[in-house]
Amino acid sequence: MIGRLLFYPTLAWNLCWSGLTARPWYDRLDETVLLGALPLRSIMKTLVEKENVKAMVTMNESYELKYFTPSQKELSDLGIERLHLSTPDLTGTPTLEQLEQAVKFILSERDKQNSVYVHCKAGKTRSATVAACYLMQLHAWDVSTAVAFIEKKRPVIWLRDKQMKSLHSYHANFVKPAQGKDDANPS
Repeated sequence: MIGRLLFYPTLAWNLCWSGLTARPWYDRLDETVLLGALPLRSIMKTLVEKENVKAMVTMNESYELKYFTPSQKELSDLGIERLHLSTPDLTGTPTLEQLEQAVKFILSERDKQNSVYVHCKAGKTRSATVAACYLMQLHAWDVSTAVAFIEKKRPVIWLRDKQMKSLHSYHANFVKPAQGKDDANPS
């Protein structure tokens, strides 16, 4: 309920803050994943044409997607496949099953050399949790390494205790330790 009440004021805040500062709406983490805020219709052309986005992981509840973001049909018309994993704002964190599903989806798109736009409302919490799991899976990184890597690329992320618990749970259940991998320590 709190998330619904605060959605429009916090979205307006994000838009104003992004407009007044140099904070980007999204940031590229690697050749596959872009981590960002709601994919507003106004940025879709850039995402498709300049960033090669062919897929999207949406961590928003359905009410958050009304009015400002492309519909499922609009995404389809742009050639974008979307995985929608409804997760409450402010108080929520993706479930272990959602994290597993999101990472498999992203890795599948990576195999096709497609870019994936991973987002929530502000690109700071729910989507950052998914992105960290993807990086842990891809590179066999621990939680702190994945989070530190994302913080360098997108300093505005905000992972609280609940999200950190989700990351540790994902790591314990799905990430195999690195065995002589070159990318055990990111630059």
